[in-house]
Amino acid sequence: MSWLGKILGGTFGFFMGGPLGAVLGAALGHQFDKGVEGIDRLGGDGFNLGDQARVQTAFFTATFSVMGHIAKADGHVSPKEIEMAKAVMSKMELSPELRKTAINLFNEGKKEGFPLDAALEQFRKECHRRSTLIQMFIEIQLQAAFADGDFDDSEEALLLHICDQLGFSRYSFQRIKALVEAQQRFSSSWQNNHPRSQGPTLSDAYQSLGQKESASDAEVKKAYRRLMSQHHPDKLVSKGLPEEMMKIATEKTKEIQKAYETIREARKSAQ
Repeated sequence: MSWLGKILGGTFGFFMGGPLGAVLGAALGHQFDKGVEGIDRLGGDGFNLGDQARVQTAFFTATFSVMGHIAKADGHVSPKEIEMAKAVMSKMELSPELRKTAINLFNEGKKEGFPLDAALEQFRKECHRRSTLIQMFIEIQLQAAFADGDFDDSEEALLLHICDQLGFSRYSFQRIKALVEAQQRFSSSWQNNHPRSQGPTLSDAYQSLGQKESASDAEVKKAYRRLMSQHHPDKLVSKGLPEEMMKIATEKTKEIQKAYETIREARKSAQ
């Protein structure tokens, strides 16, 4: 049975308690929050197959419910923000069934009384504080926030609060924000939804790798390899990224590869 099939069948109800279990249960119409093994029983750094399934469930649940909460940061959810969420789901190439679940989770996150801090605390524990997985979560939230072309102060304030709750430093957030913003400009992934008058620039390529144009070849290559390692789909899945969400990691590595190749070609031409 697939990962999603197990969720819909109620299998995870026996160990996915806590606020995330309640949110997922509400989205699916089940009472998963009454699981026999609560969040308070988590501990240690062990990570077996059962843990991985649990982390995948927590990641998917937190991703779309928190996305909905951020969309309502300014008090209302605009049609653009709804289309933005759907665009992110389309980029992930979710199945119709999983897409429906993601939309329901997004709607749960928009509701008054959504337990943001409690959900984030559980998510952090379920991830066993794995920094690469938490970083991917933050990146997806930033991509969603930037997708509608209007990243306002209320969204940034909420994202900073989310980082604080997850133990993700504000310095790292600002660095990732700059990378995501540059990658959004550089990548052609969103052009069908948000046409731009100008194509990607060499400056955007450098910023996509977090480098200045004055960086040495060795520095550019090191940054490229580091980003490729951080976003390697198989590595992320092994740490708990749901397999159904591998597409976004794959697209990210393609964007990084494209930026690096753009820089290499420009440097060869300048020689």
